Amino acid sequence: MDRSIEPGNVAMRTEHDALGAVAVPADAHWGAQTQRSLLHFAFAPQERMPHEVIRALAMIKKAAAQVNRAELPGPIAVAISQAADEIIAGGHGDQFPLAIWQTGSGTQSNMNVNEVIASRANELLTGQRGGKAPVHPNDHVNLHQSSNDCFPTALHIAAALAASGRLLPTLERLIGQIDALSGEWRNIIKIGRTHLQDATPLSLGQEFSAFAAQLRQCHQELALALEPGLMEIAQGGTAVGTGINAPAGFAAAMAQALASHTGLSLRPAPNPFAALAGEEPLTRFSGAMVTLAVALTKLANDIRLLASGPRSGLGELRLPANEPGSSIMPGKVNPTQCEMLTMVCAQVIGNHQAIVTGAMQGQLQLNVFKPMIGAAVLRSIDLLATGMDAFARFALAGLEPQRQRIAELLERSLMLVTALVPELGYDRAAVIARHAEDNNLTLREAALALGVEAQTFDRLVRPETMI
Repeated sequence: MDRSIEPGNVAMRTEHDALGAVAVPADAHWGAQTQRSLLHFAFAPQERMPHEVIRALAMIKKAAAQVNRAELPGPIAVAISQAADEIIAGGHGDQFPLAIWQTGSGTQSNMNVNEVIASRANELLTGQRGGKAPVHPNDHVNLHQSSNDCFPTALHIAAALAASGRLLPTLERLIGQIDALSGEWRNIIKIGRTHLQDATPLSLGQEFSAFAAQLRQCHQELALALEPGLMEIAQGGTAVGTGINAPAGFAAAMAQALASHTGLSLRPAPNPFAALAGEEPLTRFSGAMVTLAVALTKLANDIRLLASGPRSGLGELRLPANEPGSSIMPGKVNPTQCEMLTMVCAQVIGNHQAIVTGAMQGQLQLNVFKPMIGAAVLRSIDLLATGMDAFARFALAGLEPQRQRIAELLERSLMLVTALVPELGYDRAAVIARHAEDNNLTLREAALALGVEAQTFDRLVRPETMI
């Protein structure tokens, strides 16, 4: 390969693709197509293709080297597998500089991985990186593959690994933590509230049991969206779904090899044409994350309301004091974890809107918003997993009921009057409640003033029997 010194004293080498010669940094493993993408899609470094997608693409290349072993010379297959393993283990991270915002099929990132693996394999075999011999990025690393089936397969694998490895376990721990609080607080009786107004009593444990139940529903929806949806992969469909240039049985063999490498129950998509042209599985999984975001918002907002004050609000709960809450008001502590989690949820809902818009862009035999869809799904998984973990550790752990305040508000509530309805009737009970409100009396004082016997009131109005 030709080598020269470019302006700025950066050593370069010459690589070639179908469009001609391209100067590439001499120490880079990538080749001509990656370099062209860097030139034409010059986004900031934080806009890079997620490493989870790169890792999943490397898994596909390793599986393909295994499945194609009969057609690949032994040393080439071994070198491809070794290079892919290095990437899977987290190596060569600086060799994948391409942005999310590129061709909608992900072709440039697929070729980036092909070029890096070929270059590293060549280095292993010859001591020299780059080039196309003895390992060619298309003819060997990409054998029987297309970006159109590799990239959506990589997105499913990346999302499924992130969901099963982080999102669902974190959600399960959160549910368990809330269940424990619900049991611990099952005998703390408090006033209920509907429309943000006083209602009949319930226990603090019952209140928290609702959060756990809501999150269990979300877990179920996520699990259903994960299996079978993300387990059905496009690999083997090649360019348009017909499987052109792939041998019979390739799709099944690739699914089996990838399942072995990932631990996921992967299988070929029932209709490869739909797997290339549509993005329903990822859209559905994102929708399940939106449902989780809705439930988490309820959890965080309710705790923020119940902990408001602490002296001039509801003040029924006390959140841990994690950091000072004001630059001007000494001693102020804010519900920062609640605010963080609700912002995370808002962003997840925003990501879903982008995913829905992208999923609508399936035109004829290909959806061309795949990089954006995949990146948004992975970002939502990371945001939710990180947010739930922090909320569990820094808000729920150390959350304390304020028993005196809970008892005070329960005693002051007028909605305990509901217990009088079966014996006194709705209208008479309503008169008692209004009399108490108008005259700033307790409910008991108002009832006695309007002729209810103390013994009757005390027998009927017992909060512990109302839950």
